Amino acid sequence: MSLSLEAVTKRVGREIHLDNINLEFETGSRNVLLGHTLAGKTSLLRMMAGLDRPTSGKILVNGDDVTGIKVRRRNIAMVYQQFVNYPSLTVYDNIASPLRLSGENRKEIDRRVRETAAMLHLDPLLDRLPAELSGGQQQRTAIARALAKKSDLLLLDEPLVNLDFKLREELRVELQEIFTQRKAVVVYTTTEPAEALMLGGNIVIIDKGRVLQTGSTEDVYRNPATRRVADIFSDPPMNYLNGTVSEGVARLGSGITIPLKEHLKSLPAGEYIFGVRSHHLFLSRTSEDDALIDATVALSEINGSETFIHADYDSSRLVIQASGIHPFRIGAPITIHVNPCSFFVYDESGALVASPDHCAFEGGPL
Repeated sequence: MSLSLEAVTKRVGREIHLDNINLEFETGSRNVLLGHTLAGKTSLLRMMAGLDRPTSGKILVNGDDVTGIKVRRRNIAMVYQQFVNYPSLTVYDNIASPLRLSGENRKEIDRRVRETAAMLHLDPLLDRLPAELSGGQQQRTAIARALAKKSDLLLLDEPLVNLDFKLREELRVELQEIFTQRKAVVVYTTTEPAEALMLGGNIVIIDKGRVLQTGSTEDVYRNPATRRVADIFSDPPMNYLNGTVSEGVARLGSGITIPLKEHLKSLPAGEYIFGVRSHHLFLSRTSEDDALIDATVALSEINGSETFIHADYDSSRLVIQASGIHPFRIGAPITIHVNPCSFFVYDESGALVASPDHCAFEGGPL
């Protein structure tokens, strides 16, 4: 199956919810829509499902225009943020419900229900009602109902957002394995960069109803085409320093000078914006090439085994994601270490000029 969106636009009154969306998805592909809340992800999924019609543009399945075809006539399955189950039906009957509606025989229904329940570890719970389940078990049931249908298009709208951290981690791993086994087009929405990276496959960065960048998840993460993409695909958002390039060096703010080597060496003279992710800022030296940033602590947030340190340098606010517990007091001086090969470089319009070399990714996340 192939799914194509051609110039899809959705207007509600004077507001544009989706603006000239052009996308293509192929059979067996795993696709993540990443964007902040109200970016247009759910609106886009509803268009794909046939729950809403675009104001203009076309939706094609295998080259055929299905824009006006209702959802009941499409072979799709959808999982929502809020787990939706029939309260009077057992787990077994919830999973079996779409198969019965499609006219499958009893033996095939039983086989597929039990097969799907086993994948999601629901087999001991098949006789229970939804009210007897935990939140995680209810969401597993909703996912199982969608998977049992074996549709050509599987849409998941932030299906793990309302679960606790441990359950989210468990289901992410299980879903990756399940998606790998499916031949359907899978489209999964999230607001979390870490979740998008974990799911892999292909990614669509969406913001204010517009597609900003598409490609393989890893490639887009390594090469965010604009500052806006970098902000959406970084958590915390990318740190930025204004810089000037001249005479073979880059001067960042009032106190940092770095030589133009490796991916920076081809930068022409001019004004740039240097970006670095929070986990590539350190509290101690990582290499002899490190640049040192003398800053002042504005806030120190301890989050489990990590500390997010907010520090002011010149007119910039930087966030350092440091492992361990670091209870800095507000106003304390702090020296931040950064390897120049970790810097992304953007021009004054916000377009990517240079991406970090591989050394920026050694010993840690991408």
